[in-house]
Amino acid sequence: MGAGHDHGHAHHAPTSGTAAAAYRGRLRIALAITLTVMLVEIVGGVLADSLALIADAAHMATDAVGLGMALLAIHFANRPPSGNRTFGYARAEILAALANCLLLLGVGGYVLFEAIQRFITPVGTQGGLTVFFGAIGLVANMISLTLLMRGQKESLNVRGAFLEVAADALGSLAVIVSAAVILLTGWQAADPIASLVIGVMIVPRTVKLLRETLDVLLESAPKNVDMAEVRAHILALPGVEDVHDLHAWTITSGMPVLSAHVVVGSDTLDSIGHEKMLHDLQGCIGDHFDVEHCTFQLEPSGHAEHEAKLCH
Repeated sequence: MGAGHDHGHAHHAPTSGTAAAAYRGRLRIALAITLTVMLVEIVGGVLADSLALIADAAHMATDAVGLGMALLAIHFANRPPSGNRTFGYARAEILAALANCLLLLGVGGYVLFEAIQRFITPVGTQGGLTVFFGAIGLVANMISLTLLMRGQKESLNVRGAFLEVAADALGSLAVIVSAAVILLTGWQAADPIASLVIGVMIVPRTVKLLRETLDVLLESAPKNVDMAEVRAHILALPGVEDVHDLHAWTITSGMPVLSAHVVVGSDTLDSIGHEKMLHDLQGCIGDHFDVEHCTFQLEPSGHAEHEAKLCH
């Protein structure tokens, strides 16, 4: 550690690994439920000739893939770091969420296309069977939603699974309503209309999740960290003259990271020492911002210009 330099680290890591890891068991149960209902709805869609049921089953198939990827990502994300992968495989969760988004967009587009085709070439749908299988899907989805409710607030991966199941629940409700309309009125267009509703529900939620996932991959500042406020808090500490190379990003859900070069007056460092200055910085960030890992480099006045010359 050279003169005028110091590096400090503040760790507040959860003991259970990544945010999604705590919900691995619930994700497995949700996956089992999803696969079961998917098969049931495929059978029901074929027997009742209901596009809405087939659409919901297709969405559930995507959910099953997404849940499987989420579980696989948790497995990789909790593997220990290595010399080449200093953060381990934590980013695997975000990659799984990205793949999940792309699959959802594909399914949404397919459902919309098939619904339009049914308007062009109508078919007869059996309302009674559709109601029965739709009700099974709705009950199963509500169970899965209950299992994932808490985890979706802590992990993008779990949130992706939660949003998919939520869309499935609304899709099952749309299936039931459309089948009831067919039973009561005989209006067969209700089935492709319900399919359109399911497709429209898939897309906006997926776009929102995709935007959040891309923010992580592009290393944008975490949503709950205001960089202007972080800078202001650091500059407010006695003896701090400037801060530069201030960065904050997210490795994966529940793992925000911050680093900064902090210019501190020589008199301050001589009087209180590097250790006290680092404790003050770590306390400042830890008390006001939810940041997983902080790294500070203490520098004397004028050192930034010296670093710039070395870089050139």
